[in-house]
Amino acid sequence: MAKSEKQPIGLTPEQASELLHNDPRAILVDIRATMEYLFVGHPVGAVHIPWIDEPDWVINPHFVTEVRKLILGGVVCDADEGFAPVLLICRSGKRSVEAGKTLLEAGFGNVHHVLEGFEGDLDDHHHRSSLGGWRFHKLPWEQC
Repeated sequence: MAKSEKQPIGLTPEQASELLHNDPRAILVDIRATMEYLFVGHPVGAVHIPWIDEPDWVINPHFVTEVRKLILGGVVCDADEGFAPVLLICRSGKRSVEAGKTLLEAGFGNVHHVLEGFEGDLDDHHHRSSLGGWRFHKLPWEQC
């Protein structure tokens, strides 16, 4: 019997921002590599837990544990409220799907990913942030 593969819920950057604003339990996890997070910028309030990072560029074996520790600091699951929303963001919305599937398989119940990511897809000139993404939509972000 084939295993049913759960998928994180895709949200546009605007929908993600609205969910974060309207649900104080929601957390935004930026899963990009450390250099991307620090030098390209990141959404204001995002917590950095890389999915894949330098120097070896392998999946972070502690990813699920680190996200679990993060949400244990807040309301994780309440019988009336359900699981706290976990929103994942990467560069263009691709890595966040894989990371989201891993969280769902680990028992997380309310996982979302930002469809366009932080920078969006490449345009015809091979530039990002001109077609979509958190920055393109002028949502709050900062650089270190």
